[in-house]
Amino acid sequence: MDLRDYLNVLRKNRELIVVKKPVSTMFEIAALTGHLDGKEAVIFKNVKESNMHVAANVCGTRKRFATAINSDIDFIHKRVFDVLSEPKKLKTEDAKFNENISKDLSILPIVTHFEKDAGPFITSSIVFTKEEESGNQNTSVHRFLFLDGKHMAIRMVEGRHLHKCYQYAKEHGEDLRVAVVVGVHPAVTIGAAYQASYGQDEMKIANSLMDGTLTLNKCNYSGLMVPSRAEIVIEGRILKDRFEEEWMVEMLRTYDHKRKQPVFELESIRYRNNAIYHDVLPGYAEHRLLMSMPVEARILQGVKNVVPTTKRVCLTNGGCNWLHVVIQIRKRLEGESKNALLAAFAAHPSLKMGIVVDDDIDPTDEEAIEYAIATRFQADRDLIVIPNAKGSSLDPSSEQEKLLTTKMGIDATATLLKPKERFEIANIPGYDSVKLEDYLD
Repeated sequence: MDLRDYLNVLRKNRELIVVKKPVSTMFEIAALTGHLDGKEAVIFKNVKESNMHVAANVCGTRKRFATAINSDIDFIHKRVFDVLSEPKKLKTEDAKFNENISKDLSILPIVTHFEKDAGPFITSSIVFTKEEESGNQNTSVHRFLFLDGKHMAIRMVEGRHLHKCYQYAKEHGEDLRVAVVVGVHPAVTIGAAYQASYGQDEMKIANSLMDGTLTLNKCNYSGLMVPSRAEIVIEGRILKDRFEEEWMVEMLRTYDHKRKQPVFELESIRYRNNAIYHDVLPGYAEHRLLMSMPVEARILQGVKNVVPTTKRVCLTNGGCNWLHVVIQIRKRLEGESKNALLAAFAAHPSLKMGIVVDDDIDPTDEEAIEYAIATRFQADRDLIVIPNAKGSSLDPSSEQEKLLTTKMGIDATATLLKPKERFEIANIPGYDSVKLEDYLD
């Protein structure tokens, strides 16, 4: 399976818009994608600056995220837990991406998204490299700033796995060989975005999410194994001694601060006939979901260890799917909600606010959550405030240099000290089965 197969599924489900009119990579694609935020996926078939097509908002809703990993929307995290415990063996297949070759990055439809970005960015890029210590491959998602036809600046978070590989190569006086993949089945991106343990192969996670249908092929220059049906494979090296300044919009839709980052130097680009370039609009739904859904799974696991009756967790849209979480539990004892909040803060230190609700409240329904706060929360007994805690470097209201923030927890569950009936939400029998249109002429 590949990106084309997935787009065909979306087309059949009427979740894909096809744009045939000419569009530009300079803001226009970003603006049109922004208008579709939380709605359909889109493919642009007439890009002014490139012969390639551009797909965007591919995995921009929880429903499409579930479709990508062969799951129901309510069981996404269970699906992730299941595949982690039963990784499927990877197979090889002849590479589709060897149909064409180029030595020029400017053939790609790299999008400029925002007014004050440092330039055009590749935002769906998955980086493959080899961990010299273990001999295993590492896979992770990174952005690339286009510099010229041969060079890009890569954003690497210090201490993460790719940065460790880069530091190891640098300490041994070497550049780091990498393969950069653009345009794959979303399950591959999801697997790459999952922060697996150092030495664990993220592609085995992706293969399990795809029920064993992911196939790999060996790259010519780097020798790395990448998805054989990838649309575009960019090979080269991250230079040990060259750095350029870069910045762009982050998950909170605010600009990241300027920083010097290592430079990637191109060896070759290999790509399929009629290649589809995948663009992810920074700070919008697809970007936030790809980053947050693996984190939701980690939060759920952490909270369940403390409160086994935890049902669901949801990193909220208003909290940029990163800073605010809603936790749904079946409450058994007073105090459990506070334990759940503390466990969530520990599982995802970037959290700024957590809300715990009962199992009759949908944690994805913002109106239902506010209803729970309005009818079940008292600030003098149900509010937790934790000052000077480790937070997110992205939050402009925090002490970003020190990573310090104040966390807030809200227990919006019904107290067990009052009769349950006092909090029962009234139900109209047959409400879900009655359709108004059946009663109209």
